[in-house]
Amino acid sequence: MAASSHGAGVKILVMGGTRFVGKPLVAQLQAQGHALTLFTRGKNPVPAGVEHLGGDRSTPEGLAALQGRSFDVIVDSSGRTLADSRAVLEITGAPSHRFVYVSSAGVYADSELWPLSETSPTDPESRHAGKLDTEAWLLAQKIPFTSFRPTYIVGAGNYNPVESWFFDRIVHGRPVPLPGDGSTITQLGHVNDLATAMVLSIGVDAAANRIYNCSSVQGITFRGLVAAAARACGKDPASVEIRSFDPAGLDKKARKAFPLRLAHFLTDVQRVQRELAWTPHYSVEAALEDSYTNDYALRMPTSPDFSGDAALIAS
Repeated sequence: MAASSHGAGVKILVMGGTRFVGKPLVAQLQAQGHALTLFTRGKNPVPAGVEHLGGDRSTPEGLAALQGRSFDVIVDSSGRTLADSRAVLEITGAPSHRFVYVSSAGVYADSELWPLSETSPTDPESRHAGKLDTEAWLLAQKIPFTSFRPTYIVGAGNYNPVESWFFDRIVHGRPVPLPGDGSTITQLGHVNDLATAMVLSIGVDAAANRIYNCSSVQGITFRGLVAAAARACGKDPASVEIRSFDPAGLDKKARKAFPLRLAHFLTDVQRVQRELAWTPHYSVEAALEDSYTNDYALRMPTSPDFSGDAALIAS
């Protein structure tokens, strides 16, 4: 979709756009000269040159600022349920070109086969079931969409305790609790790489009505993650104490005491690489180093909460 066919650029509505995924996404879209409108609650600054509409998307009254507006592309990186996205489209109408959606690899069911592809069985009872419902509804309504299913996203501005959970313990000289022998494989992707894939998809006609896993190419074990996080912090991995805990009594998808799934979590990203000519810029090692240097080290939390660690190690 050429920007020149729409004068000053493609008219794009971004639901959100001032926090984690939104920041690099908006920066890349701006660099391409698109006409951007951000819809946010107004809690964070909006980049210069970008139209801002304020409101709370959780209520019809909050979405009133979208009344009478139409867009070529709508990007929804903050919708969690079908109701969230449907409410927007009921006001604006379907975008003329594409609805770009951030889903989650958390929609997949447990499996004995790895890595998971976009056609792997999904779990309608997962905590991300609302995203699965949204994808199905968009397809049924024949609204051209592209959906991305990242695993764990890391990078500057991450408000989920993923890499920071490990940084906290390493920086403060605390033991790092890991389930079992630490050989469980997980997968991280950098937020900038996800944003790049999303932007690329807008210009690829074949990406309409496609779902893409989007993460790093390789998985990493929990022990490997600790070692990579230690190096990002400027520490010798050998100096980090690892304490094993028995995960048998815990929910495999628990995220409170331990920040990652207690089971393998690895997706195949060949489809997004092939169809969008996308290659992640960040390895896991580079992603953690970037997150530490450009985020964690700048704010350096002095009193992290380690209260859940004792219960893990006791198990």
